[in-house]
Amino acid sequence: MKILKNYTVDKLIIHWYGNSEILPGDSERMRSHNVVIFVYTKPDAWLSEGYMKTKTRNKHKHSHLKHLTATLGILFLTACASGNSETQPQGLEVKFLVGSALKDFCTQAAQQFNQTNPKLDNGKEFYLSCAAKGSGDVVTTMNNLAQQLKTGSLKPDAPEFPTLISVDGEIYQAQLIAAINSIFSGQKYIPEITDSPLLATSPMVFIAPTDVAAGLKKQPDLYKVLVTAKNYRELDPNSPQLPIYFVQTAPTRSNSGLQTLVAQFVSVSGKRPEQLTIADVQNYQTQIQNIQSKVTRYGVSTDSLATDMVKNGPFWASVGSVYESSVIKANSNLQPNQTRYEAIYPQATFTSNMRAILPTAPWVSADEKAAAEKVIEYLRSPQTQKIATELGLRPGVPGVELGAKFTPQFGVNPNAKYDSLRPPKPEVVAAMLKSWQEFAKKPSQVVIVVDSSGSMSGNKLPAVQTTLRNYIQNLGPKEQITLIDFDSEIRQPVSADGTPQGRDRGIQFISSLQAEGGTSLYDAALYARNWLVQNPRKDAINAVVILTDGEDSGSKINLEQLRQELQKSGFNTDQRIAFFTVGYGKEGEFNPKVLQEIAQLNSGYYRRGDPDTISSLMSDLQVEF
Repeated sequence: MKILKNYTVDKLIIHWYGNSEILPGDSERMRSHNVVIFVYTKPDAWLSEGYMKTKTRNKHKHSHLKHLTATLGILFLTACASGNSETQPQGLEVKFLVGSALKDFCTQAAQQFNQTNPKLDNGKEFYLSCAAKGSGDVVTTMNNLAQQLKTGSLKPDAPEFPTLISVDGEIYQAQLIAAINSIFSGQKYIPEITDSPLLATSPMVFIAPTDVAAGLKKQPDLYKVLVTAKNYRELDPNSPQLPIYFVQTAPTRSNSGLQTLVAQFVSVSGKRPEQLTIADVQNYQTQIQNIQSKVTRYGVSTDSLATDMVKNGPFWASVGSVYESSVIKANSNLQPNQTRYEAIYPQATFTSNMRAILPTAPWVSADEKAAAEKVIEYLRSPQTQKIATELGLRPGVPGVELGAKFTPQFGVNPNAKYDSLRPPKPEVVAAMLKSWQEFAKKPSQVVIVVDSSGSMSGNKLPAVQTTLRNYIQNLGPKEQITLIDFDSEIRQPVSADGTPQGRDRGIQFISSLQAEGGTSLYDAALYARNWLVQNPRKDAINAVVILTDGEDSGSKINLEQLRQELQKSGFNTDQRIAFFTVGYGKEGEFNPKVLQEIAQLNSGYYRRGDPDTISSLMSDLQVEF
């Protein structure tokens, strides 16, 4: 429960079950309801939390409240029997760690399931909770937990362990099985793929605007032509004279990215996935590199890439590898001036089977196992499966109709036919990931602009320094960064990379940061852009990341001048420089609208961070490049 600082107020109007005023002596009357009181000091300013809104007013005061000083915090008064509140579920927690594609399904299904007040046969109450990560992160998380269990640093009943697991496809599921088996040999803590019940599926497809999709559909094997083709007119004389810019997620953390990478090896080799060898990875990695050279941006979220394609247009990316459900989502909120995008179904593709994995492991107790089995039964029930289909996923059980959006209007074919691919051997997948990171991945050059103004004092700057240190230590062989420190002044750039010498330069930069001075934000943004224009990395992803905790103060240019300059280096120009902004700190300490505008001008995005979240935020951002 959060407690607000105490404030002096004149009068409160609280909207709760009928717009009643809070008067002296009302606390007992309010205890019979579920009421959250917000104390807010700015006249005519509203703050909402759920269904509650509280407003302070200085006009028309009651005489007995005039100049009244009320020292209040937040009061949370639980309901006796109202049924209108969202109470914390009680009993045994069944924690479900899912891949990102299953996040919304799990969350919505859990809300409905918990409302049934589920109990075990022995009468114990339990409830379902959901946590979502990229599928690669799910495997990494489980691998780390298993390692800690093996060494004794974590007990089997530790709350960090999930009861149920799901990844967004069977390649990562095979990797999960192999990883846990390597730690606990012969124990078979993770069941075989087909022993885990299917919850939902979504085939991997290509997404492209309608005018491009027509020509792409004529290609029998799209990845093969992407090895050499540079524009769509080469593929079809009726297609637009448009360069081929491709997007996919990072295979190291995202299931769709890994399935895309494997599909590319399948295409250029002419072999089934299960037939591929480590030698094949070496033999065909140059063709994979040619495909990857067309990438605009990587990332963790498949849905976000599809949505960004619609928002940013074909000069940002004109074809992508995504889930079928991502195409539906991207077309669900089209603006009047936006083009509809279509799914192109390959002749052979990955189905993205999302299964409920119940480990037969010491971290799953008998009660947790019994509860998880009831959860799985609920998730596979026809009524719950409708949640999946309305979200654009195909059902995991037969007999459930597809959702209303499975129509050409939303870019998909409800009756699509394709050959479903199976996972390669785990050691071959590991070789593919290593080849991608060290050879095939498109290079990147990112300028990180760090605000070290006086407002970064306290715990802010140390948290940023730790985050940047992790960023530098995780630099791959294809990644280069340039660090720029600014406050009232802009200091000389420092370049770093994944070599020992490059990392040392970056660590030295981090150690030199001191919180002092003002915030020349606009000048620093333009300086970073100009540096990239003057020092471009050829055939690479070039981007700027701005990390700031304040509004601009003291720049020689204004926002409009910055806007005009950034438009000269956007994705409809040869520079193709993306901007990403991070507002660091509390709301009100920086202007999120300005940071969002700076990012969106050059087809990036804005995120908000704080000392607790900045590390994971920057880790996700690093995967974009």
